[in-house]
Order: sequence, then structure tokens, then C-alpha cells
Amino acid sequence: MAKRIILDCDPGHDDAIAILLAALNPSIDLLGITVVSGNQTLEKTAKNTLNLVQYFDIDVPVCLGAKSPIIKDVQVCPDIHGESGLDGFDFPPLKRKAHPQRATDFMIDTLLTSQEKITLVTTGPMTNLALAIRLEPDIINHIDQVVFMGGSIANGNVSPAAEFNIYADPEAAHIVLHSGLTVRMVGLDVTRKLMVMPNIIDKIKEIDNKYARLFVDLMKVFNENQRRVFNLPAGPLHDPLTIAYLIQEDLIDFKHVHGEIDISHGSSYGRTNIDMFDYLHLPHNIYVAIDVKVDQFWELIEKTIRKGE
Repeated sequence: MAKRIILDCDPGHDDAIAILLAALNPSIDLLGITVVSGNQTLEKTAKNTLNLVQYFDIDVPVCLGAKSPIIKDVQVCPDIHGESGLDGFDFPPLKRKAHPQRATDFMIDTLLTSQEKITLVTTGPMTNLALAIRLEPDIINHIDQVVFMGGSIANGNVSPAAEFNIYADPEAAHIVLHSGLTVRMVGLDVTRKLMVMPNIIDKIKEIDNKYARLFVDLMKVFNENQRRVFNLPAGPLHDPLTIAYLIQEDLIDFKHVHGEIDISHGSSYGRTNIDMFDYLHLPHNIYVAIDVKVDQFWELIEKTIRKGE
């Protein structure tokens, strides 16, 4: 049976490939896409999401959500994703429109009316989900699990302590982590192993369909920006690993531990403090990804893109 999911995102080059995976794999039942500010402003991430669902020709509601974090100022990432938030690909003229329902309302209504529990996947700041939990706490009983890309056991990527998605709205992440839900963190410790090296781009380029062309054009810009900002040989493809895990659960090894979000507004603001060795002897509230099968991940990406041949 296909896994029923709502994908909450902020496209974003890597979000684009996460949407592609969710749209093209029969083991995923994509109920809707909710959009948040993150990699760029909500206006831009909304346009990017609509361009992607139109280009992929998928019929799912796209609902717009929070324009800003719960407490802090808006945090965007133009150094990596460009001024549009999705630099590098020329989409056809946009005709798709956003669904009139607000993201939080869509989440609440979809969850409360579903006969089966639904998985929430977040690949950006968790503002929309946190607000939905606060507005209607009963949705917790209708969520199977939350799988989020964000956080890090070790170093961050927007500060020495914090990963971008968490740093963009630490208070939202704090709400989700303390909601009582089953939460899975797919953090930098594993996604940094998924480097889009030139040989991967060359292999995808040979497929030569519309999905491959989008992948190649986006990843070229993504890689250039990662080299310039972080001096990395290639860009880590963070967000799609959340969807890839739901398609193929043996891709990731998790450890059940206690975790906290630093919301102190100090130098480690936004850090995911993960008690890997159970020093504190506190309840285990998060499953943290500690390893990934890299080759199998890329095989899944290639197999998915080939579906357009």
C-alpha cells in the first residue's frame, strides 16, 4: 500500500528533486504540497513549487503557508539557491494556480478527515506544521510520523552550530519535537554523503528526458554555488533523502535518542542537541539518521528519472 504523505517544502534545488521522487513513485501517495518561506521568500517558493508541479504534470493541491517564522525574522538562502530560489532552469510560462486553502487549514482538514494516518514530510522550516499543531492539537492522533530534513548531530551549515532549516525557525522545530509524535531527523550527517559529483550529472544527462534535463540544469547551478560558498567538490542533495527513505526504508540507519532544539537565542541558536550517548537519561523523542546507503540512493534517483523515457 502506498504511503500517504503531505510534503511541506520551500523549493529550493534539492526540494525540486524531492517533489520529483514523491510524484513519480507508486509507493508514495502525494496528497498535497504545502509551501513555506525558507530557501527564498514565500512568494518565490510558491512560484517555484507551482512551476515544478506544472512541469512534472502532477495533479495535487499546492497550498501556501507561513510567510515568516513564528518568532524570528525571515531567513532565506540566496547564496545557494539564487535570487529566484531555483536558479538554473527555464520553466514554461506558468499557468498553475495555488489552491485557495491555507497550508495549515489544508493540513488540519486532510488529517482530521483521513481514515488512515498520514506521514508529514518537511524539507524546509517546520513553521506550517508547528502552527497546525498549535491550532488543532488533535491532528497529532492522525499523523503516522514526521520525517524532516534538517538538523545535525555535528556541525551546522548556516552557523557552526545550526543547520539552515532548523535555524530558519527553531521555535517551530521545538514545537514539533515536543509534540509526542514519532519524529525522524534526516540531517546533515547523512545528507552530506550524497554529493552530486560530475559523474552523477553525466550519467543522468545521458537519459535525456524532461526530468533529466531539469536535474542536470539545476544541479549545475547548485554545485557551483556550493563550491563558491562552502568550497565543496559538489553539492549535497539533502531533501530528497526524506522521500527516498519512505520509498526504500533500508536506505537509512536510525538511532532512537533524546534531542532538543536550542531556542536560547545565544551563539548555538537553532542547534539540534542530540544526546547520542544517553548522557542525560531523558526520554527518547527522536530517531536520528546516522548512516545512508549512498549507492542505493543514487540508483533510486536514476530509476525514477528514467520513468520519463
